Amino acid sequence: MVRALRRSAGGLLVVGDVVTDIVARHRTPLAPGTDTAAAIRAVPGGAGANVACWAAHWGCPDVRLLGRVGADSAAWHEAALTRAGVRARLVVDAEAPTGTVICLVDGGAGAERTFLTDSGASLRLSPADWSPALLDGVAWLHLSGYLFFAEPSRAAARDALGAARARGVPVSVDPASAGFLGELGAERFLAAVEGAAVLLPSRDEAEALTGLPDPADAAARLSRRFPLVVVTAGAGGAVAARDGEVIGRTSAAAAEVRDTTGAGDAFTGAFLASRLAGAGVLGAVEEGCRAGAEAVGRVGGRPGGALSGGASSGGAP
Repeated sequence: MVRALRRSAGGLLVVGDVVTDIVARHRTPLAPGTDTAAAIRAVPGGAGANVACWAAHWGCPDVRLLGRVGADSAAWHEAALTRAGVRARLVVDAEAPTGTVICLVDGGAGAERTFLTDSGASLRLSPADWSPALLDGVAWLHLSGYLFFAEPSRAAARDALGAARARGVPVSVDPASAGFLGELGAERFLAAVEGAAVLLPSRDEAEALTGLPDPADAAARLSRRFPLVVVTAGAGGAVAARDGEVIGRTSAAAAEVRDTTGAGDAFTGAFLASRLAGAGVLGAVEEGCRAGAEAVGRVGGRPGGALSGGASSGGAP
């Protein structure tokens, strides 16, 4: 449901990944070496792009996105973002194709998903693609954590973070992937995102960053390093911490789970839209949980996407 939010003094700029999601929903266990029946859809995705779309869906009137795509599907992605109410600046890569993620969704295990990721052009975003002028009229910058897992996108993200801090624009980061965090190293990631005002990890990502399995403990520890930390825990809701102390917990909203792809992105988009509209931290967390519940009832990571068994929105690339 689109929320009618009070217009903020500036827009939201998201810098992040734009990819094509191939979502395969299978109701029986995968059968190695032979066929497994599945419902397969190609839908626009990418954590950064999803966050931008959910923020617009949740009523943020000015959402912008910087990302990098291949020429193979640039027009398709730009059209999808425009329909979602996002002003996209997509840099077209002359060499690499658009990133592709195969999302294996187990319909018999709480719609849990496994990703096979080919980042393609998305992590080739470079400092040359960034300009401080992109912050004109912007009140909040959000960086997808995927950018920090490769060069030159890590350098581009650091440039954006530094430019935002110089202007007094708050910056949020979602760590994006517990698996990639393990490969990069927790301390290296935390050092790269130093200066962010808000960290938005999932439970698994928070554990990867702290070694603490309890979301509240992890949030409290991380909030000694970042001014505000919100850890999402799926059906367990979310917990917020500041200055080493938990400041609130929110229960998950009721939902019929079809596909958990993009649930964290939905939370982040709604949280940011609500904060820009003047909501307090815990009010914004509640809105994030509502958006997450809406997201898991749809196939794909975007609002307005296909319901279970339906066709994807728009034509495939």
